[in-house]
Amino acid sequence: MHMHELYDNQGRTERAVLVGLKLARHDDEIWQMAFTELKGLVETAGAEVVTELIQNRDLPDPATYIGKGKLAELNAVIGELNIDVVVFDSELSPKHVRNLENALSCRVLDRTQVILDIFAMRAKTREGKLQVELAQLHYLMPRLTGQGAAMSRLGGGIGTRGPGETKLETDRRHIRGRILELSRQLDEVRKHRDLHKKRRKKQEIPVIAFVGYTNAGKSTLMKAIVERYGNGNREVAEGRNRLFDTLDTTTRQVQLPDGKTAIFSDTVGFIQQLPHSLIRAFRSTLEETAEADLIVHVVDASHPGFDVQMATVYDVLQELKVLDRPILTVFNKIDLVPGAWIGNDPNSTETVRVSATLGDGLDTLMEKANDLAGVRHLLVTVEVPYKEAALTAQVHREGRIFEEEHRESGTYLKAEVPQRLADELSVYFLQEAEEVVPPKEVKKLYFDFTTPESDDVLH
Repeated sequence: MHMHELYDNQGRTERAVLVGLKLARHDDEIWQMAFTELKGLVETAGAEVVTELIQNRDLPDPATYIGKGKLAELNAVIGELNIDVVVFDSELSPKHVRNLENALSCRVLDRTQVILDIFAMRAKTREGKLQVELAQLHYLMPRLTGQGAAMSRLGGGIGTRGPGETKLETDRRHIRGRILELSRQLDEVRKHRDLHKKRRKKQEIPVIAFVGYTNAGKSTLMKAIVERYGNGNREVAEGRNRLFDTLDTTTRQVQLPDGKTAIFSDTVGFIQQLPHSLIRAFRSTLEETAEADLIVHVVDASHPGFDVQMATVYDVLQELKVLDRPILTVFNKIDLVPGAWIGNDPNSTETVRVSATLGDGLDTLMEKANDLAGVRHLLVTVEVPYKEAALTAQVHREGRIFEEEHRESGTYLKAEVPQRLADELSVYFLQEAEEVVPPKEVKKLYFDFTTPESDDVLH
């Protein structure tokens, strides 16, 4: 059931109630932002949010997530407002799902299922569809009770979309087999991607990855850049101000100001509490970011909680182990921000202010990208056999030599070389290669903002 408007079996938009559990340990601002985001997610999936229920507790109820009194209140709301689906703000355990489905007279979903549902709607390429199905099956596996509770979701509507829906009737063994098959197919896709990477490295084409919170404007920015600097007339996705608009990695060739070609790559947007099953399934897409020579971090400067969004992006980048790369922070949607706004991001190498829709700041962005997107260089310590004299000559040609010694078994070299050449030399490494630019430690995020009216620090 792939559609952009969500209907139940009677052909009407589903009515949803959101349930939030605010624990004592939660930070007020971050929790509120995540809960507001949940509303956006449910609406993106096509349902209508009729009302919200919030409970403050020290810990979730071990049996039913929310307390007994709140559960009774929720049941009354379901009957009174003709609710079709209840959406909880966190990932529910299999036990919680089972008990809630028994206690409530409508379907029960959690944040993870809503995100998976949107991903199922958005996936266009074979890889994207494989990844979504894999994530859905990983989520479903521990929640198969065999008593028909999980099967009740087959009625259609939010949380039932995508390739996973026909698999809900199958047993665990079938699902395990399907997971193995999907993983095998994704490995094939990854091998194909690796061939492209090797070809790009041989040609020394830098890769620039666009990352950012969902709806930060990455696709709109990339479209504006491709229109102005692109090689050829290939179409690039245009952002439509909606969550997870880009799911499949889009790569385009772009000419940098100094004339060299670069690969620009747009990836899935990040979000708070992005389900781990999704990070696992989308590993190959995210690896595009892990391979990048420069990371362009696009921030929606007009969003009231953009600092929280930035911290979320850095968490994911840290998981991907890419914080040692140069990072260009792009404060986007600057046309929607009043005053002479000055943003500062201590984790980035450079910052730039742009408006993708107006095309402002793009030249500055490209110049900074040009300066930062040099191909990565590594410091290598090797002993190259004399029969590989051509390789030694290549190090002399392309590298910067610090030490050289002719030993009994080969030429000892300590040199700075491009990434591609370091890969070729890796079999002769005497010790692990080092980044020429030392990794940046992750500093605490802080921001200084001034407006013409005031010089006060706002954040």
